[in-house]
Amino acid sequence: MGEAMRRAHWRLPLAALAVAAGIGALTTTDGRAQSGAAAPRPGALRTLHVQGNVHVIAGAGANIAVQVGNLGPIVVDTGSAPNVEQVIASLKQLTPRPVRFIINTHAHADHVGGNERVGALGLPLSGRGVAQVGAGNAVPRAEIMAHEETLNRMSAPTGTQPPFPVTAWPTATFSGKTREFFYNGEGIQLVHVPSAHTDGDTLVFFRRSDVIATGDVFSTTSYPVIDVERGGHINGVLDGLNHLLALIIAGEKTEGGTMLVPGHGRISDEADLVEYRDMVTIIRDRIQDMIQRGMTLAQVKAANPTMEYDGLYGNAPGWTRDQFVEAVYNNLKPAGSASRE
Repeated sequence: MGEAMRRAHWRLPLAALAVAAGIGALTTTDGRAQSGAAAPRPGALRTLHVQGNVHVIAGAGANIAVQVGNLGPIVVDTGSAPNVEQVIASLKQLTPRPVRFIINTHAHADHVGGNERVGALGLPLSGRGVAQVGAGNAVPRAEIMAHEETLNRMSAPTGTQPPFPVTAWPTATFSGKTREFFYNGEGIQLVHVPSAHTDGDTLVFFRRSDVIATGDVFSTTSYPVIDVERGGHINGVLDGLNHLLALIIAGEKTEGGTMLVPGHGRISDEADLVEYRDMVTIIRDRIQDMIQRGMTLAQVKAANPTMEYDGLYGNAPGWTRDQFVEAVYNNLKPAGSASRE
């Protein structure tokens, strides 16, 4: 890794350093940061103020962005099911008001596993948040919003048994490129990124707070996870990262400005995103060139096209360097050809 890249890697905002170090400023009930707060116990969730109305709950399986306001919070993703009680406790520390909206960035269990419990403790602003439970019994719940492909993945797997209960499914979906609404004093944009991490990825842009929750289109802890079975593709990931770069505005000397809450990892700014986008572009182009030269998958793996980035992104649990290279290879190989070991 060159000197310029090393400098970029360490240009982190203070909040990002807090997440990376595992400490961070814990928040009071109204969302203000406590000065000199002690680090939470191992395994506990961490709540940090990002900027504006937006906070992040880290450690719940996936990062959870929370917009706090007088109308009640919006929760972007709900973490994994085993962490849901801690997530609920963290939400109650941020605000006493009921959750009004849950927005799911995609359909993976580490992002939607808490939907059922978090939704049950919320209240809708419209009838779409009322779930039917049993014969003739309606229970008010928070409205769950997502792209329609996310609903399809949660409700209609191959076979007859859905992977999630009906009370965890999105109750309001959108099918186009964007959905926009105004809530808690700011405009909110939902932007669909097709065929990226999955086929239902959604970016959530809190415009006045100037914060974007990226879902797993962007992560600081691993190479892009490409779920091919659910429509993922490396070129879609790059499209999503480039769209993020079109939305983000850096602060002075490229520090601060629009802040990103990635699906996993530290709070980030434009410098972090540029470094990640460039890394993905370089690796994609290397593997594309190897395919054009007739190299097999085994030969591409042996050539190690990710070599100088493995120290940063190659040690994520559950997603190895070889899995990433194989997914990219299969995305880019000519249509109809088999993976050749």
